[in-house]
Amino acid sequence: MENNKHFIYVLECADGSYYTGYSTDVNKRVLTHNAGKGAKYTRSRLPVTCIYEKAFASKREALQEEYAFKRLSRREKEQFLKSKGRQG
Repeated sequence: MENNKHFIYVLECADGSYYTGYSTDVNKRVLTHNAGKGAKYTRSRLPVTCIYEKAFASKREALQEEYAFKRLSRREKEQFLKSKGRQG
């Protein structure tokens, strides 16, 4: 098991869409996205706001959760985020 924390995060873009990613430093990653240097998807949808993050003990666990979340429908994502209080 790795010592560093690994996170998945969900951003809400200015157009209301969601972007899900992986990082070891969510705050720094959000700043990178908002500087226009993040993912191509978010560059044209700025600003973004982190509405959810979850820590994992390993990179593998985090990436598996990111993959599972990305496979959800928009409605399922909304229900999940609502159940978690849309916390960032």
